[in-house]
Amino acid sequence: MTSEPVKIDCHTLREFVAAALETRGVPKLDADKVASTMVEADIYGYGTHGVFRLRQYLARLTGGGSNPTPKVTVEHETVATALIDGDDGLGHLAMSAARDLAIEKAKAAGIGWVGVRRGNHAGPLALYVRPQAEAGLLGMAAAVGSANHVPPYGGSDLLLGTNPIAFSAPVDSPDPFVFDMATTVAAMGKIKTLLQRGKPMPEGWMVGRDGNPLTDPALKSEGFLLPIGGPKGFGLSVAIGLMAGVLNGAAFGSDVVNFTSDTTSSTNTGQFVMALDPAAFGMDKDFASNAARVFSEMRASPPLPGHDPVRLPGDGKTAAAEARRKNGVRLNPALCRDLNKLALNCGLKPPFPGLKTD
Repeated sequence: MTSEPVKIDCHTLREFVAAALETRGVPKLDADKVASTMVEADIYGYGTHGVFRLRQYLARLTGGGSNPTPKVTVEHETVATALIDGDDGLGHLAMSAARDLAIEKAKAAGIGWVGVRRGNHAGPLALYVRPQAEAGLLGMAAAVGSANHVPPYGGSDLLLGTNPIAFSAPVDSPDPFVFDMATTVAAMGKIKTLLQRGKPMPEGWMVGRDGNPLTDPALKSEGFLLPIGGPKGFGLSVAIGLMAGVLNGAAFGSDVVNFTSDTTSSTNTGQFVMALDPAAFGMDKDFASNAARVFSEMRASPPLPGHDPVRLPGDGKTAAAEARRKNGVRLNPALCRDLNKLALNCGLKPPFPGLKTD
């Protein structure tokens, strides 16, 4: 059984994902949009949040937890802000709408802040901030995690998720600044991919209820994810929960639904997307060049012994994405076999005919 990554053409992968979503009642236009966003995640190297998530999305569509035909609407709006209701649809639809509206408002008013309620898991936040930087704007996005895996600092009840946050900025460079992180040491998606591949977790990602390190990803439900920086990561996660959850009338704390184990309930996932125009601060011509100058200084800093040269978040992403668009993406064989199983379950031709499903 092969252990080497398997390459697939991006267009072929998009067509398969869209066709699979359509078998669960998603209209073609929406299926194409979601499939494109999912494959973009893999193109930019966010494999834990790309087509790997197809099984979960199909399960929620089948179970009724996700609405295959949502009407994404703007519920409240001012010149610079808005609140979008995702109607329990696939999260990519509401978040894409929020991103586009935030950019539109930033160009008109200097800033655009758009919240989302009744959303769902939407893939990596990087995809909802990179377009701002490409348009000469700064971007920010955050979300309440799609399941609670973290207790409040010093506590033992699971009341917080990975609560990710992302930032972007334009730079006079092929690569904009794009920083996307969970507020936990590791994202749950990384643990799920290790489980799929039969590999252990490093120490420091999770602890069991006895406080000892947990390294078996199969036991992830028996332990806690650890916040970055201890109480500081906990505080950041709470702040994100207030802005992405409470402010939008979305779930936070014990109201959060585990979107993997519960496929029938509405998650009411909360998110927000922001866009900021440097021109609003008189920096329309200088921001990107000043950022590039400072970044060059950072990259020129001599590395410590045993360390690689300094890199900035987003470095190399543009060239790597262009290469994948041209040559295809490489997926781990365990994921490829799972996609073949999903294809058979959906009545579709397996996208990896050379791999056995077992």
